[in-house]
Amino acid sequence: MTASIELRYVRGHIEVFNSYGDFLFSADTASEAYEELSDWEEDLVF
Repeated sequence: MTASIELRYVRGHIEVFNSYGDFLFSADTASEAYEELSDWEEDLVF
């Protein structure tokens, strides 16, 4: 299963949203956002 995410550049930072448009978190850079997403992925349990 693959989740869809969207990164939006807003006022000097990155905001991360899921495929439903729900805000997940913000980050200073896209690289930081992808690193945080990677951490979330490791914590997921199905």
